[in-house]
This record gives sequence, structure tokens and C-alpha cells, in this order.
Amino acid sequence: MEMNSNNGATPNSSTGLPLGSGQKPGERLRQVRLAQKRDLGEIAKTLNIPERHLLALEADDYKLLPEPAFVRGYLRSYARLLGVDGNALVARFAETYTHDTGLPSQQNLENSPLKPLARIHNRDKRQYWVLLRWLLILLVVVGVVYGLYLVVAKWPKSTQTDEQPTELVAPPPVVTSTPAPAVTALPIQNAAPMGQDRLIIQLSRDAEVTIKDSMGKTLISGKQAGTQPVQVDGSSPFGITLPDATAVSSLSLNNETVDVKPYTVNGRAEFRLSR
Repeated sequence: MEMNSNNGATPNSSTGLPLGSGQKPGERLRQVRLAQKRDLGEIAKTLNIPERHLLALEADDYKLLPEPAFVRGYLRSYARLLGVDGNALVARFAETYTHDTGLPSQQNLENSPLKPLARIHNRDKRQYWVLLRWLLILLVVVGVVYGLYLVVAKWPKSTQTDEQPTELVAPPPVVTSTPAPAVTALPIQNAAPMGQDRLIIQLSRDAEVTIKDSMGKTLISGKQAGTQPVQVDGSSPFGITLPDATAVSSLSLNNETVDVKPYTVNGRAEFRLSR
């Protein structure tokens, strides 16, 4: 006697069990696996499909699976292993997928919102290497700029150091008298010229006097008359040599009196005097 299905199910050519009109493909695969008492882990190893994908497939949870093209391949491989009609499962998957996700089951990989995990990882790796390359370029640019800065910063300092001795050379002092064996002192003025010091020595008798300025230039040298004061203008400190210091009645620098006795040894005085 011929038997017909009451619910319009499609007969299964391998198992003889029909695929119900309301039955989803994953549900059908799970039903057959349990009927055959087969372990899901062993099936995952045999098909080389992650076990989590098979669990999602049996639960008909397509949001946890890759693109429809992969799912169709999983269904065919799984159905072939269990001896189930794969074409019927794929046809039912197309209806179920569109109904559950609202997306066409024939969409391309580029347009699918369900991107494979491996592709996401590859994109992250590319972004990482691009970022690393730009970071290395930035470090090289910073190193070059810093090196140029050191060269430019060092050059003016060395130039300034080389020119510094010339800047420190003082201008020659203005001498009001020239060295001579005997010098007639100029009349005493109230103040020395601007920027110079005035030294005045009053002698009680003719005596040898030697006076040098701060640069070591001799301003007066030789015997000086005791009738008039000896006056010189120049840059202090002055180097003063008095072979006969007892002949000095008075000595002043810029109108300030200086005692010669503390510098006199055996009647001779030789010292430096500054303002």
C-alpha cells in the first residue's frame, strides 16, 4: 500500500525519513545524527569543520556562521556524511536564511555583513604594519631634524669662542706724557679724562720713578725733578717702582692719598696700585 505524507514533506532518498515543511535544515541534521548515535566532535574532525560551527548549524543560528556560500558547503558535507539528501537541505536553507536574517542567501562575500574571522584578522595585521612603517619614518625624520639642530646650535658657539679674545682686548690708554730720562710734569688738573685714572707723585728731591699701566706699557721711566709733581693718566692698576721711596712726599690716585711706607723695604718700593 502506498503512503503519502500528510504535511507535504519531501522524501529523503538516503534515510527514508521525510523533511517536514516546517523543519529547518540544521534541525533535520541533528535529528539524523542523534538517531545514528554519532558524536558531534568526531563529525567535526572528519569534516574538518569547527565544532562550534556545527553546533550553530544544528541550531540554525546563521548569525554565528560565515557567508551563505560556506553554510551551503557545510550542509552538503554534513548531509553526505549522514546519508541525507543535501539538495533538499540547501533548498530549505535558502528559505530559512532569508526569513531569519532578511538577507538573500545568494549574496556575494564582499556584500555580506557576516565577514569571516580570518579576513578581519588579516585586515588588522595590514593596519598594524602600515602604522609601524609610518612610526619608523617619523622616528627617522625626528632623528635627522635633531642632528641638524645640534650642528646648527654648535656652530655659533664655536665661532663666538674663537672671536672672544679679540673682543676682550682693551683699547690702548691715552698717555699724557712720554718716557724720558727727565720729564717735566704737566700742571695738575682737577680730574682725569673720562674712563682713565690719574696718579700724582710729589717728590721732595730728584728721584728715579717708573710707572706702567694695566697693559704693561711704560708711562714714565727715569729721574724726575722734585720741583713739580709727577702726574700720569692711564688705565689702572698702575705698576709703580720707586728705588728711592723716601724721596716721595705724597702719592695720590684719583685724589685719594696713598701711604707708600707699607710698600717700602730698605728704602725701595715696588707695588701695583688700582682704584
